[in-house]
Amino acid sequence: MTALHELDAHAMADALARGETTSLELVEHHLRRIDDRGPALGAFVTVTHERSLQAARDADATRRAASPEALPPFLGVPTAFKDLTSTAGVRTTLGSRLMADHVPDVDAHVVTLVERAGFVSLGKTNTPELGLSSYTDNDVVGPARTPWDLDRTAGGSSGGAAAAVAAGLVPLAQGSDGGGSIRIPSSCCGVFGFKPSRGRVSAGPVGSDWSGLAGDGPIARTVRDAAALLDAMAHPMPGDLRPLPDPVEPFAAWAGRRPGRLRIARWVDPYLPELEASAGSVAAWEHATEVLRGLGHEVVDVENPFPPELEPQFNVVWSSGMAAAPIPEEGLDLLRGTTRYWLERGRTHSAADLARAMQFLEATTRDVVTSMSGFDAWLTPTLALPPQPVAWFTESGDPAEDHRRELAFTPYTAVYNMAGVPAASLPLVEVDGLPVGVMLAGRPGGDGPLFSLCAQVEEADPWNRRRPPRPPVHD
Repeated sequence: MTALHELDAHAMADALARGETTSLELVEHHLRRIDDRGPALGAFVTVTHERSLQAARDADATRRAASPEALPPFLGVPTAFKDLTSTAGVRTTLGSRLMADHVPDVDAHVVTLVERAGFVSLGKTNTPELGLSSYTDNDVVGPARTPWDLDRTAGGSSGGAAAAVAAGLVPLAQGSDGGGSIRIPSSCCGVFGFKPSRGRVSAGPVGSDWSGLAGDGPIARTVRDAAALLDAMAHPMPGDLRPLPDPVEPFAAWAGRRPGRLRIARWVDPYLPELEASAGSVAAWEHATEVLRGLGHEVVDVENPFPPELEPQFNVVWSSGMAAAPIPEEGLDLLRGTTRYWLERGRTHSAADLARAMQFLEATTRDVVTSMSGFDAWLTPTLALPPQPVAWFTESGDPAEDHRRELAFTPYTAVYNMAGVPAASLPLVEVDGLPVGVMLAGRPGGDGPLFSLCAQVEEADPWNRRRPPRPPVHD
């Protein structure tokens, strides 16, 4: 018999509908796994035991009282929210000692929508301080580790979410991505992560999409689960800065549709010329190319179309956002060195610097997207390096060296945030016992067609059979 934690969210929903399990049984099972395995992984900052159990009881009562067609599609299925995401009545630390006791009084719109679909949250997943890093570590609970090797990082900034999904602590989870923060940990943890198009998911009611870089998205073990979670999330709210309308056709339907023959561009060289991909990343990329060609797609080698001049302008926008954070001077000593590094950099930029940087990103990536309009999708590695040792980024004690190592680790992901296009990390390959992802990106607003392609690749080269070899247990 398949263990409950080995089911994806769809299979859990089906089992609930058939009466083969209850939400209370599902939630209790996954809470036990979190208690046993979560501490070793650093997957969660806060676990909401009593709140989650009560939500499960309520879900079971609703199922008994209502007709099946009136029920939310995932009523009683466990999930979790990233600790950057506002949750009313639940501690939300943003990975910072400065916010260690912060309890919001309002839910993020994405939380409202995911819970409206019936999901039961089990708590808040680990994130680096203020979500600034491509690895997950903080002074609240420490690092998140990939369940494939506890000495190595889970990636960031949605590292706790990816580790939790990979280890079967929840079947799927919400993440957020401002420069790769869904796709990076998905590659490190061997799961599927999807960054939606700009404006697809609302940042409201208290968040802001002022830079156009960041947005929420799904992390899951299967494409169909990720598509369904985005279906739950993808509804704008009044006042959104750049909203995309509700999709005409559900993303879950796209995931069940054949994409037809596509023309796919591929490149392996990072957009920063001094960097290069590891042999494992190149091997994964070559393997993905073989799969895509075997499916009948035309895969064409092209030069990386993104110019290196994007990187310093991206840093102006990134650091300016940090400088705008409402951090009191007396709280600076509570921040990590890397956070202070970005804050100080941001304070050196003028309003004119920021305006020029945003205009440069928009104009340059528009030119790239226009020049690439003859292709349906783009293929690259997700990361240039495999999951690195937990202390590798911070061991020098120099935040500038930390930043240099992050660039060497992840020189592929941020360009898609700048361009606003959908992008996904697919866990196709293991190299030396570690997962290595490949990345497919699509046209602006083309989230549905990208799900269709990813689902076709998943069917041709299934990854869900690969699990971490020895799930860690906390003593």
